[in-house]
Amino acid sequence: MPRIILFCVALAFLLCNCGQYSGVAEAKAKTDTAKHALGEPSFRAFLDRLWPVARARGVTRETFLVAMSNVTPDQDVVDLTKKQSEFVKPIWEYLASATSSNRLERGSKMAGVNQSTLDAIEQRYGVERSVILGVWGMETNFGGYTGGKDILRSLATLASVGYRGTYFRDELIGALLILQQRHVARADFKGSWAGAMGQTQFMPSSFQRFAVDFDGDGKKDIWTNVPDALASTANYLKQNGWQAGLPWGFEVTIPHGFDYRLRRLAFGEWASQGVRRADGQGMLGSGEASLFFPAGADGPAFLVTSNFDVIKRYNNSDAYALGVAMLGDRIYGAGPVRASWPVNDPILGLQQRVELQESLTRLGYDVGEANGRIGSLTRAAIRDFQEKRGLRPDGYAGRRVLEALRVR
Repeated sequence: MPRIILFCVALAFLLCNCGQYSGVAEAKAKTDTAKHALGEPSFRAFLDRLWPVARARGVTRETFLVAMSNVTPDQDVVDLTKKQSEFVKPIWEYLASATSSNRLERGSKMAGVNQSTLDAIEQRYGVERSVILGVWGMETNFGGYTGGKDILRSLATLASVGYRGTYFRDELIGALLILQQRHVARADFKGSWAGAMGQTQFMPSSFQRFAVDFDGDGKKDIWTNVPDALASTANYLKQNGWQAGLPWGFEVTIPHGFDYRLRRLAFGEWASQGVRRADGQGMLGSGEASLFFPAGADGPAFLVTSNFDVIKRYNNSDAYALGVAMLGDRIYGAGPVRASWPVNDPILGLQQRVELQESLTRLGYDVGEANGRIGSLTRAAIRDFQEKRGLRPDGYAGRRVLEALRVR
């Protein structure tokens, strides 16, 4: 899938309550153990097996030799697949980093420098510039760091050890085709350890589907060409269902006596339930939104629309999507979150989140893999469990839910 790049922050937060964060590729990569030992003989044997498959998909022998002749396996890449951090960054700390003063200052500057480009992209694709800038800022700090790993070496290393089956083999073949099409020079083919490339961190498969030559120079250059990179991001969002004119969402206040069982309603219906925008503006006249508590019902609340879900197609993380949205909004003058975060309520560690998921699974809920990453399936299960136990059904994987699950 297509997340930022602030890699260390991304990898640490990947295991956060609110879902998994990292850049587009880090969000794709699971932290399981590679199947085979890494070594030069096995690596060369893998390349011998790869060539017929690459040739069948259109890679020329010349491209293959130019790309792979001097490539060696990278042990650092394999080591990174095995890292699982116990560290959990609370959502309020994550958002504070995402919208730091330095990043806001740089974002404001880049918005001004690229104003005419953003005008043209917004007109063509119907994707708000604030979101495009949010992705750009979260992925590479507005092009400040796009990754220094040899993309072909990283992908070949991951593919050779059988990491995630054939996924990285197919991404490697896609990267070879990008090189063959002369969108990037071999020496400049750089990115993250997991193969994410360019200013907004596309995987090769996403490049093939969504990258565009916005300036018409014959290349889809997402590495050094800002118009191409930003337009490609807008095209990605549009093709994944972005609705022009619909906000991603906004912070709201919840009245006393609110029915927390409510899930998704029209904006007018939320207003009739006493939900108000925190910024004092009126509710939208049309459209629907879901209620989202990123830190539980004791923290800030948001109404989020289908466009919030589209941002998550870029990186399937509630925290990432909220970071993108808030960074973009704040670049254009919006204020910080108004409600207080529950900073004194300790968040669950990795093993506690795994325990929570395993307990829900034993009760018959489908939470997917019990890996400590709290996604939509786990949140839905938590809400149902909370309702049955008389707890506020906010879907938050917190201490109260875990304690209730421990009581049989």
